[in-house]
Amino acid sequence: MILEFGLLGAVEVRDSGASVDVGHVRQQSVLVALLVEEGRPVPVDRLLDRVWGERAPLRARETLYGYVSKLRKLLELDIERSPAGYRLTVAPDQVDLFRFRALVRQGALDEALGLWRGQAVEGLESPWFDALRESLHAERLAAELDRNDVALADGRHAALLPSLRLLAADRRHDERVAAQLMLALHRSGNDAEALRHYETVRRELADELGADPSKPLQDLHQRILAGDSALSHVEPGPRQLPAPPPWFTGREQELAALAPPGTAVITAIGGTGGIGKTALALHWAHLHLGDFPDGQLYVNLRGFDPSAGPTPPEAVLREFLEALGEEAIPAGLDARAARYRGLMAGRRILVVLDNARSTEQVVPLLPGPDATVLVTSRLKLAGLVAAHGARSVSLDVLHHADARAFLEVRLGAERVAAGPGVVADLVSWCDGLPLALSIVAARAAMEPDFPLAVFAQELREQPLDALDAGEIGTNLRSVFSWSVAALSAEAARAFGLLGTVGTADVSLPAVAALLDRPAARTRMVLRELENAHLLQQHVPGRYRMHDLVGLYAADLAADAGSRLADFYAATARAAALTLEPHKPLPAHESGHALSFLDNAAAMAWFDAEHGCLMAEQRQALACGAFGVAWMIGRTLNNYHVRRGRTLDDVEVWLGALRAAEALGDETKQANAHFCLGTDYVELGQSSLGHQHFERSLELFARSGDHAAHGSAHRAMAWAAEFEGDLEKALEHSLRALEMFRAAGTEIREAESLNEVGWRYACLGRYAEARTYCEDAMLLNEKLGHTEGAAATLDSLAHIASHDGRHDDAVAHYREALALYREVDNSAEEATVLDHLGDVLAAAGNDAEAREQWTRALELYERQGRASEAAAVVAKLGSAGGRSRSARR
Repeated sequence: MILEFGLLGAVEVRDSGASVDVGHVRQQSVLVALLVEEGRPVPVDRLLDRVWGERAPLRARETLYGYVSKLRKLLELDIERSPAGYRLTVAPDQVDLFRFRALVRQGALDEALGLWRGQAVEGLESPWFDALRESLHAERLAAELDRNDVALADGRHAALLPSLRLLAADRRHDERVAAQLMLALHRSGNDAEALRHYETVRRELADELGADPSKPLQDLHQRILAGDSALSHVEPGPRQLPAPPPWFTGREQELAALAPPGTAVITAIGGTGGIGKTALALHWAHLHLGDFPDGQLYVNLRGFDPSAGPTPPEAVLREFLEALGEEAIPAGLDARAARYRGLMAGRRILVVLDNARSTEQVVPLLPGPDATVLVTSRLKLAGLVAAHGARSVSLDVLHHADARAFLEVRLGAERVAAGPGVVADLVSWCDGLPLALSIVAARAAMEPDFPLAVFAQELREQPLDALDAGEIGTNLRSVFSWSVAALSAEAARAFGLLGTVGTADVSLPAVAALLDRPAARTRMVLRELENAHLLQQHVPGRYRMHDLVGLYAADLAADAGSRLADFYAATARAAALTLEPHKPLPAHESGHALSFLDNAAAMAWFDAEHGCLMAEQRQALACGAFGVAWMIGRTLNNYHVRRGRTLDDVEVWLGALRAAEALGDETKQANAHFCLGTDYVELGQSSLGHQHFERSLELFARSGDHAAHGSAHRAMAWAAEFEGDLEKALEHSLRALEMFRAAGTEIREAESLNEVGWRYACLGRYAEARTYCEDAMLLNEKLGHTEGAAATLDSLAHIASHDGRHDDAVAHYREALALYREVDNSAEEATVLDHLGDVLAAAGNDAEAREQWTRALELYERQGRASEAAAVVAKLGSAGGRSRSARR
């Protein structure tokens, strides 16, 4: 199918020119809500809100799933579902909205406006669609007004008059429209009507808004009254702008943010040189040439040029004064700046100050309030923002869709379409950095017969080498080096040390450990790297580098010793002991280790650092730091259980097992084996799981460690229950209880009492079950073991429900829920919600049962527990039934 989507009017879909019926309004709404995101995922809740607003039906999620399924089949669309939501990706030229925006960026305004067929997304109704429609009409108006400016600058005022009169009648308070109409009337020889229109606007603004016309409109009125000949014919001013970038794509939000007049600083985030600051400035400038009839000034200030120092403002002022027609150039910076401001007064001129090094370099080049100034810099120039009212327009990397569109424009849609997988690799390795994309595209354009796979392979093997086109400015290493060269010695050292961090981001305490500096000093050093756009604080207290900047930093990496690894291992140990103070862990020292006040703080740290800990364990194994690798695997276990992250647990325990074998520590090996056994059984790989259990028992039997031996039996009891052998599960539970009593570990004894009671209950022996569980509850309360008490309450609730004590069962489940939430154990929270729903349904309370099951389902899906989620979906479908989830 060759589909085209129309959103700039009534929603329409065409296949090779023929209209396709995409169903009723709500189904159309789902399609449009996905299309407008340009390949970005839309969370399900957000999609529901867009389509229905506050009027969603009772089974809105099921209805939504049905709409998505029908769209997939009807239009053969690849609508992906992920934890982030639904994602629909189509080529930009398939959607009239995206073609409109691309044409606007290219300056083809008449062609862009010709795509409109009426009211945008006509017929789709919800608060979100109303807001979308208003936003799209604002884009259309902006394009129309820009088109008018260009037409007026080209002398096409007569042709504009009919449409301007209609627009002015519709937008009575729009002063830009009023100015355009007045200028067109004046240039058509109709000053009287121009002056009458001004008086009408002035009166309406006063009567309805209590305001006077803006200064630009008042100035235009005075110039018409005075018969200013410059309005009809303007002598050409300086025209210094370089040519616009030929393959500019994306940046709609940034372009819109530059629209108001005044001083704007174009800066960058998520990277350093190569983010596209100059391209954005020049593209915007050429789009708005009509706004600056008195000329445009441009200078490259060479703030980071490796071959010369920054251009002095005094030298720039000489060039600007000469361009403005000044023959007698005064001496000295202050005199030149004063003369420059005098010549610029009252003139609508654009000044582009490219590649600035500092606020001090820029300030003398700022003209009066009538001019517009764009400043680009690798630094944030906070002084210009703070002291001179500049707006900061930050640039991040290009979105995936815009990066692909760039390659299509540069290399041709046919070549890009021939290898979609390869193009996805190119886009991924360039990671949205415009300079990287430009280098790859240039190399591919110079070798038109080479398959794109050749360049993708180079990027995979040697990214920075592949991003070297052999000339200054097209070598990514050189461009990055210019930024690093401008750093202080301490910041340059920090940049090199950050190259040793193999994680997506890193926290402030971790960097402090890496640099071996206090947190306050570390923050100041990182601020210098942020200011140079070599680092980004993407959320408070966490820092990341663009992938390619990170590769460059790795090239410069300094020896960090084991400081970062020791920080992660020691802090993970502190967090794990906060969660389970009764589980002994060997000491691990770090002068920067954190401490935690409670369960919530420890779990929050594990949530934030989970990816870093996984990566650190892999690095520790690679460099032979086996003590760190073991500690990280061991400390993550309880966190993984609480969050239901079994696959992650397998990965870290396999790493911990490798470390234990390298250390020759059989006790550590045995612990790894029984935890892996539990994980593999839970994942449905029973044979592999039992191999690990057997090896664990063998090692523990040799060690004589009763507590560890009991833990192995406990894990095997859970596995036996999971596999349906309840008699064997009870046998292992009783053996575990015996071992824990022999070891004198009361915490484990309490947990085993509950598990023995639970297995008696599963066998229908409720009197014995209740005795064991009540003993467990007493011991848990004595020890203050919150998580053990929660698990026991779950068992007692189950027993009560089978004894016909419905109210006791519900009360026990609610107490268990409160305790699991207190210790932030979302995995068991989901299971208890599921159980509570079962009891409520059995008592005929279907509404509340559905509420609890729905909450359980949300957690199961978030945790990737597919079988439990499927069972709850079935119960929700029948509003009844009962299914016990697997216990651990």
